Amino acid sequence: MNKADSERIAAILEKKGCKPAKTAREADLVLINMCSVRQSAVDRVYGKINNLKKLKEKKPKLKTILTGCILKKDKKKFAMFFNEIWDNKNYFKEKPKCQNKSIAFVPISNGCNNACTYCVVPYTRGALNCRDHQEILKEVKSFIKKGFKEIWLLGQNVNDYHSPKNKSIDFTKLLKLVNDIPGNFRILFTSPHPKNFSDGLIDILAKCEKFGNYLNLPMQSGNNQILKRMKRNYTAREYKKLIEKIRRKMPEIKLSTDIIVGFPKETKKQFQDTAKLFKEIKFSWAYISKYSSRPGTAAFKLEDDIPLSEKKKRETILREILKKHGK
Repeated sequence: MNKADSERIAAILEKKGCKPAKTAREADLVLINMCSVRQSAVDRVYGKINNLKKLKEKKPKLKTILTGCILKKDKKKFAMFFNEIWDNKNYFKEKPKCQNKSIAFVPISNGCNNACTYCVVPYTRGALNCRDHQEILKEVKSFIKKGFKEIWLLGQNVNDYHSPKNKSIDFTKLLKLVNDIPGNFRILFTSPHPKNFSDGLIDILAKCEKFGNYLNLPMQSGNNQILKRMKRNYTAREYKKLIEKIRRKMPEIKLSTDIIVGFPKETKKQFQDTAKLFKEIKFSWAYISKYSSRPGTAAFKLEDDIPLSEKKKRETILREILKKHGK
């Protein structure tokens, strides 16, 4: 989503007469599009502040802007360092300045109605806000006409999508409508939630000849107690059965997942449940994160009691499983 927003923000700046600079040193305006999903991403913005201070000493007229996913408490802290802070908003109507001439990012929704305890998205992007399906189709058609070969449909939870002007158009029907657009292109999307990944969606994916045969389906943990503490609303068994359904319909599909290791109070035995399921499913790729306590989330109230050394150890174990058993 941040990549898609950055492309649309770049287009807004160009409309205002701005031209891209090769480096920050050459720029008269520096805009940072921030992500707040992990504390490490916020820390990186703090890390850039010293560089911006040095640039401003040499170029006193340098203008700095911060935008993106920003918690209120962070906004107050950053206000003293940036000339402007832009509120995060929907950039649905802005035509993007695409960085890649073959891959197009098409947001279909913004925000999220889920309440995963580790996630700040509902607090930075707000509740789910879906884009009209006709606007989405029009944008996809324009990309196909320009020769783009890969269309990514984006949302914090894409399978919660419903067109605001026609509630009968859900994500399953939207996929079919995009698939029916003439042209030589592939459809991919991110990210879906396992709890409402329906049989109907699986059937449509199996029938869509333009589907890119790749799916990222976040698992986060293989232990039911941890999943409950994360408020993921599915069990490890339900997740595994969903994967089995998907592979029955699409045997050649490549699957990736997201995993958080070292969630508060995650015992070694609970982690072994994750490692066991991870080994059984045989993902092609995995995005493995070491849990970091994130102010503003429900999980922040829980003690971050797993040492970093243990988190790194668990991450290494999963990467070794992926290397040995991944499809």
